[in-house]
Amino acid sequence: MREAEPPREDRPEVMERDRVIIGIHGLANKPPADEKTRWWKAAIAEGLTRNEGLSDPDFLFEFVYWADLRYDTPLPVDDNREPYRPYDGDGPLPGGDEAPATTVKDVLAPVYAGIDRIEEATGVTLVDDLILEHRFDDLWHYHAEQGFARDVQARLIRRLRTYRHHRILLVAHSMGSVVAYDALRLLEREDPSLRVEHLVTAASPLGLAKVKLKFEAEHGALRVPDNVSAWTNLADGDDVVAIMGALDADYGPNDQSVRINDQRVVNRYQRPDGEPNHHKSYGYVRTPEFSRVARAYAEPVRHAVRSRPNRLLAGT
Repeated sequence: MREAEPPREDRPEVMERDRVIIGIHGLANKPPADEKTRWWKAAIAEGLTRNEGLSDPDFLFEFVYWADLRYDTPLPVDDNREPYRPYDGDGPLPGGDEAPATTVKDVLAPVYAGIDRIEEATGVTLVDDLILEHRFDDLWHYHAEQGFARDVQARLIRRLRTYRHHRILLVAHSMGSVVAYDALRLLEREDPSLRVEHLVTAASPLGLAKVKLKFEAEHGALRVPDNVSAWTNLADGDDVVAIMGALDADYGPNDQSVRINDQRVVNRYQRPDGEPNHHKSYGYVRTPEFSRVARAYAEPVRHAVRSRPNRLLAGT
């Protein structure tokens, strides 16, 4: 006879898995790794406080820093025109429903869509090549130099494997979303038990024909990676890097029928001189749309053992 179950209050408590937010940066040289890590975490915390009402949010955050693979020294303080600074005032920040009626995307996206169709049909990507080489230099080198690409992917893969037993929110900004897609499709084949609970891409160039053709050549059909349980794509309408905005039409569902959830956002980042930068990572990770996702990784969790301390070393 099977032994009767103990009353509910006497049953051993099932511990929820620890949670972690892992970020990976995008194009161009960056400040030192520890500073960039602090600023990303501060921007995420600012959004959680203002948009979700969390007072002094506490969450495990890891940052994948790869700028040192392309640049000999970090960006000097005097050359950094775009530091993290909290927004003025208080209360929730503007959401996508408050976006301007007409943006750069609304004007340029239909033009680029025609170019995109021709480039994908012919495999000749002269326009994208020109854009990447002169506007997105790091991404051009990533596609042209296999050793550099493998080194960047390896850093992200090592960090994901370190936290394989956590619930992972992976936040990939700009070119970081290209690295993330490559890494996740590789892990599908090499380490299929590793899963990312939620992938967030922000300011992503995954809609460019050159990027899509490269993915198809290396990974097959464009789709949500099978090791991803949710994918949210954030795009500001005035961010020229994310010119195509929505990605769902280009990337099919994975084997669990997970599709991309495209969301329009308002990135209100401004440089100290007041000039806006609708592409900036700090602005994206404090939008209400991102804060709603991140909240699930910032609320208290009961542990049996504390998580290990955050490591800021670039190569770990």
